Amino acid sequence: LDTKEPEPPNNINPLVLHFESLASNFLSSHLVAIELSCLIESISTNDPRIEWKKIKDGEPSYVYFEKKISGDLEGRARIREPATLVITNATRSDSASYRCEVTAPIDQKTFDEILINLVIRVKPVVPKCAVPKSVPVGKAAELRCVEDEGFPKSQYQWFRNKEEIPDDPKTSPKFFNSSYMLNAETGTLKFSAVRKDDSGEYFCRAKNDAGHSECGPQTMEVYNINIAGIILGVLVVVVVLLCITVGICCAYKRGYFISQKQTGNNYKAPAKGDGVDYVRTEDEGDFRHKSSFVI
Repeated sequence: LDTKEPEPPNNINPLVLHFESLASNFLSSHLVAIELSCLIESISTNDPRIEWKKIKDGEPSYVYFEKKISGDLEGRARIREPATLVITNATRSDSASYRCEVTAPIDQKTFDEILINLVIRVKPVVPKCAVPKSVPVGKAAELRCVEDEGFPKSQYQWFRNKEEIPDDPKTSPKFFNSSYMLNAETGTLKFSAVRKDDSGEYFCRAKNDAGHSECGPQTMEVYNINIAGIILGVLVVVVVLLCITVGICCAYKRGYFISQKQTGNNYKAPAKGDGVDYVRTEDEGDFRHKSSFVI
C-alpha cells in the first residue's frame, strides 16, 4: 500500500488514510481463532466506513457490512476496533481471499483496501488402510491408504516393521530386492511379485502441513506354494474318478441298471374268430363275447 506522510494540521486535508495487515498470506489450523488485521495508522475521519468482503471462486460476498457480521461468518466472527476481523472458530470452508475496505470521506485519500489470502489447514484424520492378509510368493499385491479430510491434500508414507519404505527400493539395502511402486499422491503400494522378505507388519501415514495421522499395523504373510501337494491332490481326484467310472461300467454289464418291467398287466387280446366280437369291460382282463350271425 502507498503511504503518505501527514501534512501540517492547518491544511484542509491534514491526514491520509493508511492501514495494513500483519500478513497478506495467512495460514491457520482448523477450529482455532484467527485475526485478519486491518490496521488504520492515521485518519482524519471520525467514523470511517469499514467493510469486509470474502472472495471465493471469484465471487465476492459481504461478511461485515453496516457494522454487522453477515454471510457465513455470522455468529462466528466479530470486529475488533478499529477494523480487525476476528474469526472465532475457523473451518476449512473459510479458506478464501478477504478484502478490507475503508472509506474516509474527509481525508485526502478517501478510499483504500487490502487483500488477505487465508488458508485453513486441516490435520488428516486416521486413514483407511487395506493390506492383504496372505499372498503366495511371486504373485502381485496391492496395499491401499486413503484419507479425505485433511487440507491441504494429504501425502502418504508406508512403513514395514516400523521402517519407512522408500520411493525407490534400490536406495535402501533392506528393500533392494523388493519389486514395488509407491505412489505418495494416491497412497497405493503395488508389488509386482512379492518375496518372502516382503512379509511383515505394514501401516500407512497421511500427512500435510497441519500434522499427520496413522492407521494401525496390519500383517501381510507371503507363503510358498506347495507344488508337490497340488500334484498329489490332482492325482487322487483322477484315481477316484477312474474308479467310479469303472464301477458304473461293470454295473451296466451285469444288468443292474436295466429296468425290470412286470408283464402281468400287459394283456394281448386274442385273435378274433369269425362271427365273434369281444368287448372289454371296465375291469382289465375281463372280457365277454357277443355272438353275431351272418346270413
